Amino acid sequence: MKVAKFGLSLFGINTYVVVDPETRDCAIIDPGMINEEERNAVVRFVEKNNLKVTHLINTHLHIDHAIGNAFVKKQFGVETEAHPDDAFLGNRISEQAREFGLPEAVEPVGIDKPLKDGEIIHIGDGELEVIHVPGHSPGGIALYDRKDGFLIAGDILFQGSVGRADLPGGDMNALVSGIKSKLLTLPENTTVFPGHGPATTIGDEKAYNPYLRECLNLNQI
Repeated sequence: MKVAKFGLSLFGINTYVVVDPETRDCAIIDPGMINEEERNAVVRFVEKNNLKVTHLINTHLHIDHAIGNAFVKKQFGVETEAHPDDAFLGNRISEQAREFGLPEAVEPVGIDKPLKDGEIIHIGDGELEVIHVPGHSPGGIALYDRKDGFLIAGDILFQGSVGRADLPGGDMNALVSGIKSKLLTLPENTTVFPGHGPATTIGDEKAYNPYLRECLNLNQI
């Protein structure tokens, strides 16, 4: 499968469209579109490439990753897929908006299709495996394409850093444990597409991520 990235204005969120080029089915992951220009950019991409949106997936339900959910659901007729442990965040998304000083009226985000660890999401002939790594949020997930060697990491793992754990439901011990046991065990050439910032690889993060080297004692991996 192929990955298209949209770098959007709200907290520098990365929204991804994962495409099966054979069937033209695709998934929109973490819609962070906050204005008409950003919404139109995603719609134009879908229409220009003759894609069919079959999935709307949230790696977690912090507002920057879910503020575009209502638009995507209405525009493409898809349902929200996310881990149920983040349901409370979706229910209080208007409160999240106020906390960050956003003037937009944001509809609560309900989870139509709960996802669980190890579940396989089919996008045309392609597959994304759900990897549950709580800590940044209780229901945080990454999405792994084993065949094509990439990981949509949400706010779990970044180039040179990891997700913050000081927001409601955060747990740094759980985040660190999940990264070590579930992500750093993936092949080192796995491309990591994070929720913010540039892409990286599992190998580069094991070798150069200063936070991980100090906190996880990577010499033992």
